[in-house]
Amino acid sequence: MDWESFFVVHKDLPREGPGAPEDVAWACALAGVAADAVICDAGSGPGGDVAALLAAAPRGRVVAVDMHFGAAADARFADETRARGVAGDFTELDALPEAPFDLIWSAGALYFLGLDEGPRVMARALTPGGVLAFSEPCRFVDAPSDRARAFFEDYPLRTPEEIAAKVAEAGYDVLGTRKVPDAGWEAYYQPMEARIAELRDGADAALTAMLDLCAQEAADWRAVRDEVGYLLIVARLR
Repeated sequence: MDWESFFVVHKDLPREGPGAPEDVAWACALAGVAADAVICDAGSGPGGDVAALLAAAPRGRVVAVDMHFGAAADARFADETRARGVAGDFTELDALPEAPFDLIWSAGALYFLGLDEGPRVMARALTPGGVLAFSEPCRFVDAPSDRARAFFEDYPLRTPEEIAAKVAEAGYDVLGTRKVPDAGWEAYYQPMEARIAELRDGADAALTAMLDLCAQEAADWRAVRDEVGYLLIVARLR
């Protein structure tokens, strides 16, 4: 991966993955998030879900954690006294001063740990009875096409029922699941496609290759969206 070119494409985009405020609102309502809840956005990207998380807990706090924030992570939340950004590894959330958390939200990031490890790692940073809400690559048909399987780079694709069972094995009671809707994906891809168009003129070979790769990703998703996508899972720690 040419990370330099990747970050040129993604610089200042509102999101680094699919999702929408409605997803956050649904998950927080299902979890019964308290008004004063302490929430962690694990693998937050630029913080696209922070406003919705704060709205769900109007007297609460949000800690947004992402390894790519850099030294000035907190600056992007300077106007919001109830949120702060942390440059760090989301496998070490239990070491944060705000831990343990009432809710850990992780949109499109927990799969870097995998479904066997991820929920167990998050459990260390949750309060007793705390809630983990995350999105996980999922197959919605029995036999996804080769193009659909390749979309998630051969990550193990499970059905919604199989995902829920794995989360339960990790010590959670699953409160609910739902497919991340197309609108959440378009909220990610449409700004990225506008950015690609802006960067085309004058792009060098490396950047052009990255622009092509990102554009192809959006085209691939639109072709396979009925076969694979993200499942949003809300689960309470037992």
